[in-house]
Amino acid sequence: MTGADLQALLIDKWGYSFDIQFRRTQGKIFLQVMWRYLEQVSFPLSEEEYLAHLNQVMLYLYEWGQVEYVQQQIAETRDRPRLGKAVSIPLPLGERASEWLTDEF
Repeated sequence: MTGADLQALLIDKWGYSFDIQFRRTQGKIFLQVMWRYLEQVSFPLSEEEYLAHLNQVMLYLYEWGQVEYVQQQIAETRDRPRLGKAVSIPLPLGERASEWLTDEF
């Protein structure tokens, strides 16, 4: 799965190319589907930058072994990103979480 595949998954689910961010809180890492999306005039990234960002997201998900889990969570959620509210997916990293709890997130 590539960044473009992730974009297609987001479009299939919600109709837009939503932004994806990681967030660290209370010793856990969450993947957040944000309310901003590529098709907005005010979106801060170009399509090329957006796809590069999603490719980076996918690299982390592969490293953590979370690709299928995230695909399943996106498919099953009834939540929808909306202004001020992201769809948060907790990533079950277990003991490996501490390896990734850096200032990067």
